[in-house]
Amino acid sequence: MKLDVMAIGVHPDDVELSCAGVLIMEQMNGKTTGIIDLTRGELGTRGTAATRKQEAVDAAKVLGVAVRENLGLADGFFENNKETQLKVVRAIRKYQPDVIFANSLDDRHPDHGRAAKLVEDACFLAGLRKVKTKDGKKDQEPWRPSYVFHYLQDYYHRPSFLVDISAAIDRKIEAIKCYKTQFYTKGYKSNEPQTYISSPEFLDAIVSRTAEFGKHIGVKHAEGFVTRKMIGLKNLDGIVKHKT
Repeated sequence: MKLDVMAIGVHPDDVELSCAGVLIMEQMNGKTTGIIDLTRGELGTRGTAATRKQEAVDAAKVLGVAVRENLGLADGFFENNKETQLKVVRAIRKYQPDVIFANSLDDRHPDHGRAAKLVEDACFLAGLRKVKTKDGKKDQEPWRPSYVFHYLQDYYHRPSFLVDISAAIDRKIEAIKCYKTQFYTKGYKSNEPQTYISSPEFLDAIVSRTAEFGKHIGVKHAEGFVTRKMIGLKNLDGIVKHKT
């Protein structure tokens, strides 16, 4: 299956928190989307790899993505090396996305920046015909996405561009709340320790950020992205028009 847009997150829930709104909006525009999780998030303070796996399945249903896969890299300890690069290359060639969303280039969690560089390197390698990979017994063809965009996470980075997600904000929050072990959910009881992300204030901050980004472009909610590659427009129709 070819995907138009593929979001890659090092932990299940990274995509929901950071770029789920754009995935939903792209589906509304007739695009096919999917998610690749690099690890199972097994080092998370709350929940387990098994509960996180089910939460990811539940969130994928809410988001309506065509596929969701987990590459099973070691949470916290994966390296950007040949073995991990080839795993990501296989996923890129399998789904041939035109656009990839990846983790933040630099962030509070060291996995995020390391995953961002891993994905960037894999995207380049995936386009080299002399890098040989297989999907089962079948040789894969080279494929390089046109763009790799990095979504924003804990640290603030000035976004290169903002995307209106006003029509998708409710589904984005619904998908985030599928991760009951990770984020505050009314009625959910656990004797596990509270964390930075399990308080009601953390979810409030996620919504506040989308609202703040939205304000900058004259809409209710937006998500921001960083790109190393210059973006070109075919025409000006895609630019969000501020209300006067």
